[in-house]
Amino acid sequence: MRKVTEPLDRSAAAPTPPESEAMALARQAAAGDSVATGRLLRKLAPRLGGVVRAIMGADHPDRDDALQLALIGIVQALPAFRGECDPAGYAATIAVRTAVAARKRARVRDARQEEMPPEAPDPVSPGQLGEAHRRQELLRELLAALPAEQAEALAMRVVLGWSLEEIATQTRAPVNTVRSRLRLAKQAMRRRIEADTGLLEALEVES
Repeated sequence: MRKVTEPLDRSAAAPTPPESEAMALARQAAAGDSVATGRLLRKLAPRLGGVVRAIMGADHPDRDDALQLALIGIVQALPAFRGECDPAGYAATIAVRTAVAARKRARVRDARQEEMPPEAPDPVSPGQLGEAHRRQELLRELLAALPAEQAEALAMRVVLGWSLEEIATQTRAPVNTVRSRLRLAKQAMRRRIEADTGLLEALEVES
């Protein structure tokens, strides 16, 4: 009888794919390795800065503070990280929530200062205000006005470009719940821009 030398389960003998650098650093950081935590934050900071900038605007006075709060939030959340998702997505979710909250706080603060006489704005011609800029500002204003869960879903969909399934995974919500949040966000957007519905379509938010 021929001796069987190969394992019955070929998959058991297959080599385990190497762990990504970010995942390895996240696991080490979650275990309390401060050096790994620093390396992970430096690796993720550029992407997180882009997320915060996209939600708040490049010139927002609280943008840098929001980024710092996001990084602090990531450090505080790392002990709960179990390696069940991509560290970059985990961190981006925290950055989205932090930026949305910061934008909301700024909106409340600005509303309290409305009694002060505003400075006269510089005249701006229609040609100077690009359509892309208008869409970005509209989205940021809406994120500040929407309930937190709807704002998070909308930012993840539009700013990060995530699918409904990806949003559901990161927010730990059913896909139908995510779809409902986006639908409610679209309805709020429609109410805000009834006079210019083309902007709603231009944002390309699918329900």
